[in-house]
Amino acid sequence: MADLVFFTGTMDCGKSTLALQLDHNARQRGLAGRLFTCHDRAGAATLSSRLGLTVPAVEVRPHLDLQRYVVAEMTSGARIDYLICDEAQFYSGAQIEQLGRVVDELSVEVYAFGILTDFRTRLFEGSQRLVELADRVESLQVQALCWCGRRGTHNARTVGGVMVTEGEQVVVGDTDDGATLEIGYEVLCRRHHRRRVTAHAAGAGSPSPDVLPFGASA
Repeated sequence: MADLVFFTGTMDCGKSTLALQLDHNARQRGLAGRLFTCHDRAGAATLSSRLGLTVPAVEVRPHLDLQRYVVAEMTSGARIDYLICDEAQFYSGAQIEQLGRVVDELSVEVYAFGILTDFRTRLFEGSQRLVELADRVESLQVQALCWCGRRGTHNARTVGGVMVTEGEQVVVGDTDDGATLEIGYEVLCRRHHRRRVTAHAAGAGSPSPDVLPFGASA
């Protein structure tokens, strides 16, 4: 029986590393799969880990029908035993439902990876639908830490080191009159997220300067 499994955790907890490891292990057993990603830090159509590993992947764009894609591949003679779906928080609710149908109707295992909430502590659409539909939700055990040493539980967006709580849910990048402001992401404990105290504000220095798959100038 195939399952839809959602692996989740904060930024910096090893989700993409685990995705690549699962793909490697499956291929070593003679299985065949497809990798998908969205807004990866290494660029389009790439699944990357902070350990430096990168592999090609299918970029999940807004109008991609994942079930139709898999059906077309299998109809043309391809063998597909599993799907690895990284950065699944960025998928639409409809695309998550398509993954559920891939499992139920095609008996293909689906392993999805993503963070639950955005910098405003609101659920991402894809993550919410995965929690609602997945056969299993697995929380990764590698703990990211806040600059203070406590367990990091909230994802913060910073502009020039200052935490912001308004703006678009997904920021890829922009340039305005050549001026550059560094947009970054940081994992904070609930206390410091609530108080908006980042590593920069505390003078602690960020333990992870690149903690989300997209950074930019604005």
